[in-house]
Amino acid sequence: MDPAQLTRIRYQKHGRVARVTLDRPECRNAMDLRTHEELALVWDDFEADDDLWLAVLTGAGDRAFSAGQDLKELAARNAAGTAEPSTFGSRGKPGWPRLTERFDLAKPVIARVNGHAHGGGFELALACDVIVAADTAVFALPEARLGLIAGAGGVFRLTRQAPYRIALGHLISGRPMTAAEAHRLGLVNDVVPAAELDACVDAWVADILRCAPLAVRAVKQAAADAAALPLPQAFRTRYPWEERRMHSADAQEGPRAFAEKREPRWQAR
Repeated sequence: MDPAQLTRIRYQKHGRVARVTLDRPECRNAMDLRTHEELALVWDDFEADDDLWLAVLTGAGDRAFSAGQDLKELAARNAAGTAEPSTFGSRGKPGWPRLTERFDLAKPVIARVNGHAHGGGFELALACDVIVAADTAVFALPEARLGLIAGAGGVFRLTRQAPYRIALGHLISGRPMTAAEAHRLGLVNDVVPAAELDACVDAWVADILRCAPLAVRAVKQAAADAAALPLPQAFRTRYPWEERRMHSADAQEGPRAFAEKREPRWQAR
């Protein structure tokens, strides 16, 4: 994939890390249909590239991670009669499956939230595995105020990731929450001054890359798949990435490196 073909997204590869940036700062990184198409290409490439073990998702500028759906585009499509009624999910729409529905993506994604994360922007962050936010960040799902619904997973993920009554209150009122409140509710891993955001993200990247990539993927898949299972069933279930990890060379490299008092050399195989 040629990143030069992208007009809405910046996609850069640095060693084992993919940097994905929503690049429409003039409209607070709102996502139009073209953005979703480009994001699908990026996530396909990230998933298929064996040299990439981790992604960082952010928005251009310091005003917004993403304001969510491009409502001006939606209003124009409604006026032209080209917009179909929408509900949960993106099947059949440009960019499917979007990150919010890539349930089998085993590689970890860090959300670097550098401003407002509203609507679909918040839903994108909720679909990531780690969220690091500037203390100026603001999160909201205001869809109900617009006659819409948080159909990209907000209704489902927020009520799972935060206390139900608190989550429902935000969903039916559209009230925003500060980064500090999101951290208190366990929605965000770290909140730091904006000037320290990159350093904090880089620390998470370094710590994750110290771990065996197959182990990271096995943990992510097992945690997600077993979340709704009774504990005995969770233990009995077979997880594909764990099957790969347990028979991998890396599963032997870790203990060997420990015994030899050196850093492990992961191969993801």
